[in-house]
Order: sequence, then C-alpha cells, then structure tokens
Amino acid sequence: GGASQPAPDPLGEAAAGMSTSASDAARLLDATDFAARKHRAQRRKDPEGTPYINHPIGVAWILAHEAGVTDVAVLQAALLHDTLEDTETSPAELEERFGPAVRRLVEEVSDDKALPRAERKRLQVAQAAQKSPAARLLALADKLHNLRDLQRCTPQGWSEERVQEYFLWASEVVKGLRGTNAALEEKLRQLFQARGLPV
Repeated sequence: GGASQPAPDPLGEAAAGMSTSASDAARLLDATDFAARKHRAQRRKDPEGTPYINHPIGVAWILAHEAGVTDVAVLQAALLHDTLEDTETSPAELEERFGPAVRRLVEEVSDDKALPRAERKRLQVAQAAQKSPAARLLALADKLHNLRDLQRCTPQGWSEERVQEYFLWASEVVKGLRGTNAALEEKLRQLFQARGLPV
C-alpha cells in the first residue's frame, strides 16, 4: 500500500478567500461577547426590562443595515459604545482587546459621568459638529435606536413630558450631526416631524 494522499479540500480557494470575513466576524463576535458580559446585570428602562445588550446590538444593526457601514472597527465601537460610560471598563482594557482605533471611538462618544447630567447633555449638543465622521455616525445610530424605543413605549418612571423633552434635546444634538448620513438623518427627521418638532 503506498502513502495515502490527503483528502482534497472541498472549499479550496473559496475558504482562503473567506479568511478576512471570518476574521471580521470573529472581531464582531468578540466585541458582542465583551459588551454582553460587561452589561450582563443591566436592563433597559422599558416596561419589559429588556436586557441592556439589546441596545448596543441595535445600534450596530442600524449602522450595518440602514447606514451601510462595513468598517468593522466602527461596528465594534457601536457594540462597545456604552461600556466606558456605564460599566467598569477602562480605556486601557478596550485598547488592549480591540486596538487604539476602537478605544478612541468609544471614548469620543462617551459622556464624562463625573459631570452633572445637564452638563453632559449640553456638551453633546455643543460638541456634536466637532466629532469625527465615525463618531457622528455612531451618535446618529444611537439616537435613532433610543428614539425608536421611546416611540415604542414610555420608560418606567418617565412622563410623556420627559419623553418629549428627550426628543427635543435629541433633535438639537442631531442638528450638529447633519451631513453625516442621509439615510439615518431622514429617519430621524421623520421621527422628529411625527413629534411636531422643527426639522
């Protein structure tokens, strides 16, 4: 009997061509897993108490499916965008695991929780236009996801007046993000218009 030949690789070159996609998929899954672990004890404020991780996943989904974003670092940052602000995560931890570009983008869209809430909200309006293009995209998707949630149901403990105030504030932030992504801006314009806000 001579030496047996290795079995042919049925995928051949196709598998080699998928290595980048597999690597991108792995990077996205790593960010999803990291965010899910960090947000594991948190819930959204909706009546169902939806797991918080649904929000960052929803923001990444909007970027990929509605804004046409294919940059994996931007999608990773979307998945991780609330980790610095709302969990025990450090910038160094993000950089070590996901690299400096993702860390910088997450930092750019994170509020400084040491500041009072009113000042954080004021700064989001004041600084929106100075953000990088990727941060502006992420901010649009974040606002769109939050506003759609508010349209769906009122958070526990919120009055209708507070919901309207959030829409008004979000519309001021979005004004500073104009010229970033026409598709997301149009969807936001429709939400604001439905609330009777100037667009």
